[in-house]
Amino acid sequence: MVVAAGRGLALALTALPVSVLCLTLSLVSIALVPVGVGLVTTPWVLNGVRTWANWRRVLAAEWGGQRIPPAYRPVAEDANPWARTSGMLRDPATWRDLGWLYVDMTAGFVTALLAAVLPLYALEGLLMPAGLWWAVAGPHFDHGPYWYGFVPVQGQRTAFAAGALGAVLLVAAYFLAPRVLHAHFVLTRAVLGPDRSQLAERVRVLTETRRDAVDVSAAELRRIERDLHDGAQARLVAMGMDLGTAEALLDKDPETAKKLLAQARRSSAEALTELRDLVRGIHPPVLAERGLGDAVRALALRLPVATEVTVELDGRRADAPVESAAYFAVSEVLTNAVKHSGADRIWVDLHRAGGVLRATVTDNGKGGARVGAGSGLSGVERRLGTFDGVLAVSSPVGGPTLVTVEIPCA
Repeated sequence: MVVAAGRGLALALTALPVSVLCLTLSLVSIALVPVGVGLVTTPWVLNGVRTWANWRRVLAAEWGGQRIPPAYRPVAEDANPWARTSGMLRDPATWRDLGWLYVDMTAGFVTALLAAVLPLYALEGLLMPAGLWWAVAGPHFDHGPYWYGFVPVQGQRTAFAAGALGAVLLVAAYFLAPRVLHAHFVLTRAVLGPDRSQLAERVRVLTETRRDAVDVSAAELRRIERDLHDGAQARLVAMGMDLGTAEALLDKDPETAKKLLAQARRSSAEALTELRDLVRGIHPPVLAERGLGDAVRALALRLPVATEVTVELDGRRADAPVESAAYFAVSEVLTNAVKHSGADRIWVDLHRAGGVLRATVTDNGKGGARVGAGSGLSGVERRLGTFDGVLAVSSPVGGPTLVTVEIPCA
């Protein structure tokens, strides 16, 4: 009950102002499309709406057990303003988001607030006999009693009656507050989730994620071939030539042969190092041997920024592809944070609950990170799409930046 009340209060305090702001900016920006201003502002505003919606998707999964998969149609990063704006406005998910904003600032706000008000109102009644009745009822004596529910509070005797009613309401709140909060997330899923065309949308998303997976795999194969050809293979060829020359000079010029053997030994060590780095880039050995938690800890130790890692995976390991996807997603997010955020401290939290693996990366940098415009987060989002994963980014200008990754373990 206490947890539900706290979460409901947090949602109520954020849902109303943020949803009102997002809906207002969206409608104004869309209305300005015919005069040209909206062509520039609409993609930015709608991307902000999607970020807010994705963050609420994460909360719905984490707090309410309601998974709401995003189903946005991709927009080419190099598209001109008109193509980008029209593409986003033709996406049914955009209008679902706008409809959800209206519901979130009305019925969603009421359900979230009710989950907090129920126990707080019951607590008020319990405190009446302890003297609270004088603070709240005293100013009303000249104008009649202070009504707590159906109890008119006018003195200590009626304060005890209000306390009894508060005890009854507290019992009711114990059962109702979590259910009201759950209803909030069910409502969010009903409005924000895919509609009747979910199957067709699902097929489209799977087609896109399959294409992305094929493209990523092809690019990875090309990278491996290039690294092998330009790195380890070239060194091994040179080492073979050095050994052949040393073998020919062994009797005629022992000193030169020794130098060539030393050079071949250095080449073999460098080739071995490159092969280890290549293998680590494909699938880190520590990930296969010790699991995601230790792999991320080892990754954090190599960063030039102080990084704190918290792991709560309840001793269970996800399937190897899921762990690999989570590892490389965290690796890419950490790389972005080190390169672009200007942060001097990073926090990584790994958590598994309800069949979902969640990784959260927080930094105290300058903020301003977003998905799109060729950022590394776009690649992370595409990779996660293959696993029905969700990426949520909260990065206001001035920081901090919070990036949350969720991947179903099944």
